[in-house]
Amino acid sequence: MKFLRLRPSSVVLLMLCFMYFITYLDRVNVSTASSGFGKEFNLSKTEIGFVFSAFAYPYLVFQIIGGWVSDKFGARKTLIWCGLLWGLATILTGFAGGLFSLLGARLLLGFGEGATFPAATAAMGRWVAKENRGFAQGLTHAFSRIGNTVAPAAVVAIMAWHGWRESFYICGIISLVWVIIWSRVFTEDPAKHPRITEQELSTLPVIKKNNVKVPWGPLFMRMLPVTLVYFCYGWTLWLFLSWIPQYFLHSYDLDIKKSAVFASGVFFAGVVGDTLGGIISDRILKRSGNLKKARSYMVAICMFLTMLSLLPLMFTHDRLVSTLSLSAGFFFAEMTIGPMWAIPMDIAPDCCGTASGIMNTGSAMAAILSPVISGYVIDKTGNWDLPFVGSIILMGIGVLLSFRMQPDNKFQAGAAAAPGVAIEPQV
Repeated sequence: MKFLRLRPSSVVLLMLCFMYFITYLDRVNVSTASSGFGKEFNLSKTEIGFVFSAFAYPYLVFQIIGGWVSDKFGARKTLIWCGLLWGLATILTGFAGGLFSLLGARLLLGFGEGATFPAATAAMGRWVAKENRGFAQGLTHAFSRIGNTVAPAAVVAIMAWHGWRESFYICGIISLVWVIIWSRVFTEDPAKHPRITEQELSTLPVIKKNNVKVPWGPLFMRMLPVTLVYFCYGWTLWLFLSWIPQYFLHSYDLDIKKSAVFASGVFFAGVVGDTLGGIISDRILKRSGNLKKARSYMVAICMFLTMLSLLPLMFTHDRLVSTLSLSAGFFFAEMTIGPMWAIPMDIAPDCCGTASGIMNTGSAMAAILSPVISGYVIDKTGNWDLPFVGSIILMGIGVLLSFRMQPDNKFQAGAAAAPGVAIEPQV
């Protein structure tokens, strides 16, 4: 099999790409399927918004816990258990009989997916060279946006073939297959991989096995500016993921098939943005050696361009203008992902799983608030463009906050820990 002929580090990165694809497929399939279960269960837009956001409550809680677990027990075990849980939750969504069972299944999904991205970052801390961090994070998140792109059309096709419930059964089975493959191809320590070569091993971070003691207070304060910036980004992300499939359906009176095509086009712009963002960030770092330019300044510029891209929605109601505006906005927003997820690895390489979990609480909090508030605004005003005002404002705030992230100021975990306690370096 050609898959097994790839270098072990490439296999690990590819498996993480598939994981990001599957997790977002499982998250956003509910947005398109809502046209089916919303009608069946007679749900309002606000109630559907609660279904969208229910996943985010446990997801928020398990960001930091999951990051710490992955740092302490390893990404292999963490992602195996997470995968089993989120796969089961996705299947159970298809068995829902009303609003409360839908909420329960989505809460379980949040438990399962809470630790996934911090655990993936911990795995990259061992399997990805420092100079490729932005690219690796950008590429994996690009696959999550491919999941966004595929989900509307795929769910519509399955719904037309069988029904909305079957879309969750299929996605859940795909998740469980990924778990089986991951358990067979990933090793926590690259040196213990049966196919690793000395040449490849020499390009990877040096791993020392000591006990991890996370200095919670200092690390939290160090990551706070990064977390706030990621909240500003996350508000726009979850607005898009939750409501874009229905935006074209209701704002322009399109049928569900055409609205899925337009939604997929917007999400595909994010695929390109994720990939380019990581590549450009790493190139800036290689040429300048300046982490501020490669991470903070790039994030600021992309957030500013996102804000400008969404402004036309406030002044015109034209389908072509809206499509281009939303696509450009999502493109520039996603260009921040590579540098943003590289920042925890830059700042706290000794505990990058925990640091990335702290950062991702910003997006998780946005995932709780954004879909519900947006749904409420739509219910009260009937205006599908108005929720994007929040994105424009928060992107402007994110531009200002991005200059406070300081990725070049490395967090010294050992200095914050108690004397005599060994910290596990991951780079």
